[in-house]
Amino acid sequence: MDAKDAIIATQQEQIARLLERIRQLEYEIARLKKNSSNSSKPPSSDIVKPLKILGRPGKKRKGGAQPGHPKFSRQPFEPQEVDEVVEYELKDKDAVGLKPLDEWFVIQQIRLPAKMYRVIEHRARKYLDPATGKIHLAPIPAEIRKGGLLGADISAAVAFMKGGCHMSYTTIQQFFRQLIQLEVSRGLLCKATQKVSLSLQPAYQQMAERLPQEPQIGVDETGHHDEGKLHWTWCFDTSDYSLFRIAKSRGSQVLEEMLGNQFAGLICADYWGAYRKYARLFNVRVQYCLAHLIREIRFLAEHGVKRLSRWGNLLLEWLKKLFRTLHRRQKLTTRGFLRSLERIKEGFLRRMRRPPDHVLARRLARRFRGKAAEAYFRFLTEPGLEPTNNGTERQIRPVVIDRRITQGTRGEAGMRWCERIWTILATCKKQNRNVFDFIHQSLLAHWANNSYPELL
Repeated sequence: MDAKDAIIATQQEQIARLLERIRQLEYEIARLKKNSSNSSKPPSSDIVKPLKILGRPGKKRKGGAQPGHPKFSRQPFEPQEVDEVVEYELKDKDAVGLKPLDEWFVIQQIRLPAKMYRVIEHRARKYLDPATGKIHLAPIPAEIRKGGLLGADISAAVAFMKGGCHMSYTTIQQFFRQLIQLEVSRGLLCKATQKVSLSLQPAYQQMAERLPQEPQIGVDETGHHDEGKLHWTWCFDTSDYSLFRIAKSRGSQVLEEMLGNQFAGLICADYWGAYRKYARLFNVRVQYCLAHLIREIRFLAEHGVKRLSRWGNLLLEWLKKLFRTLHRRQKLTTRGFLRSLERIKEGFLRRMRRPPDHVLARRLARRFRGKAAEAYFRFLTEPGLEPTNNGTERQIRPVVIDRRITQGTRGEAGMRWCERIWTILATCKKQNRNVFDFIHQSLLAHWANNSYPELL
């Protein structure tokens, strides 16, 4: 090899190294560009928000009431709901020449009572048996004995503040001290929530037993920390209730534990491997979330490689056509609607199955060569099935908020409490039921050994 060949070989080696470095940098740039709009990352992980576009046409409306919007006024309390009436009249010297009318200008005002709590002392008389010297007590109701210092209503209020309002025990303690003017310890508040947790267990168990029989379930999961160790909070969302389960695993064994291996319904989920494995092992029908797919494609559309970006934008156009057609369903005939959706589906799959020469494109396109292609479009043939799993994601958002505030749990009892209160809160909201009343009635039933209220 002469000197010229050596130089060429060296240059080729340098070019190969530079091309590899360019590829690595492109991958790193793409990874750093991932955010909640183009991936499955949560919004809280967005370190840098996209810049606002200046000079956008149109005028941003001001906050508050808009012109032409009808005014909303709260309806006044009924006379039987008013606790006290205060009347104001002119003095005699100021009313000279005026005729009093049997009409009033009314302002209704809500006030807090001077004392926010009542202390009830329950006494059981003691009786002496002279023959045996044994002391007997008059019976005290079970709900009084088991309740202890905090009654059922105030214990239910503590549970609602802890679970529904994401308040820490210290914050609840401050609420009692400053507003109610009552000193309570954090330990007492913790015991109250654990009493409520036990009372909610029957309702939770009833829903868990019903879950494998549901015809359609949305499933999603998010992280949870217990004593600093990573766990996973699973959400199983149905039309009537939402059930939460905290597990150590994010794998398919949790699905098998909760749904069984004979599940005959349909699950709506993202493309996470646990769902694919469970569907494959037990031949379960799946609707993969199109919203997650759109975010993945948007990431490709924003990529620095032009051929990849062009392909991603073409795929997005087909999906935009799909959702525009879905929103126009009422304006189309049934036959025309189905024909349009089928045409869009075929066009999307045709474009998807012809990816550019790039590893990210080939990886996504492989997904649509098997059963997953139909699983993304199952909603076209299954009545009442949504194309996205957004409903389940909405149910899991309060759990994420709670995790951010409380920083997780510290033991088995805490995890079971979270599962149960999150389930009750989400289900009562879905059924338009009063959460506090349900917790209160569950606690009374638990202490008195009566029948528990049900959510099914």
